[in-house]
Amino acid sequence: MSALAAYATSTGEAFQFWILGTVAVIGALCTILMRKAVHSALCLAGTMIILAVFYLANGAYFLGIVQIVVYTGAIMMLFLFVVMLVGVTAADSVKETIKGQRWWAAACGLGFGVLLFAGIGNASLDEFTGLGAANTAHGGNVEGLATLIFTKYVFAFEITGALLITASVGAMVLTHRERTERARTQRELAERRVREGKHLPPLPAPGVYARHNAVDVPGLLPDGTPSELTVISTLRERGQVRDVSAEALADLKALEQRSAERLGRGRDEAREGKEATR
Repeated sequence: MSALAAYATSTGEAFQFWILGTVAVIGALCTILMRKAVHSALCLAGTMIILAVFYLANGAYFLGIVQIVVYTGAIMMLFLFVVMLVGVTAADSVKETIKGQRWWAAACGLGFGVLLFAGIGNASLDEFTGLGAANTAHGGNVEGLATLIFTKYVFAFEITGALLITASVGAMVLTHRERTERARTQRELAERRVREGKHLPPLPAPGVYARHNAVDVPGLLPDGTPSELTVISTLRERGQVRDVSAEALADLKALEQRSAERLGRGRDEAREGKEATR
């Protein structure tokens, strides 16, 4: 009875599998459908984390931790590091360097999917043959895995490590840019700006000729018009630049006058009250 209970699936396990499995499939699809390589790598990292949750839920704690630490924490971050350094953009991903490669890739993916579904359909899930013997052969699952890695599969393990090191060195080689010409001096840079007709003097600081020196308030030119050069482009894109037009300044001046009048009336009333008490 206990042996049958080990292979039974509870309601919580089924609910967990269908929810996380759906998210994992969506993440895998987003990995191949995203237009940006960085977004694809992040989706793949999320799928790997869900696989680690599956391992932990089935009692394979060592595999779950290795899945998070090694694959998600090390290899996927290495992929992201390489992609961000090399500078892969959406324009590079749509460029087909080999004619017909998309059709070949689609055919290979379809064939792999057929083989995968056929293998799962013919698999026997009633019992796990040899699982208990494999776990107890070397004193436990972790000990048995370590024995296989460092005895039978030691060369494959070392070759995998060498490939990862090669990928790191290759990323540094690809991102290294040697200077092919002499660096320009400050005089040469100034002369080039003069020839190109760019803004020669230093940019004015925010708030120049304005009411205050806040970074979101553009400086005013001598004629009273705001200068867009005084506010960083990030604030302009976010729409967080305050209005300092003539109308806004007139409203601000009127508000200040009303405040001053109220303050003056308050002082007069206080003075009259003091004289009345005397």
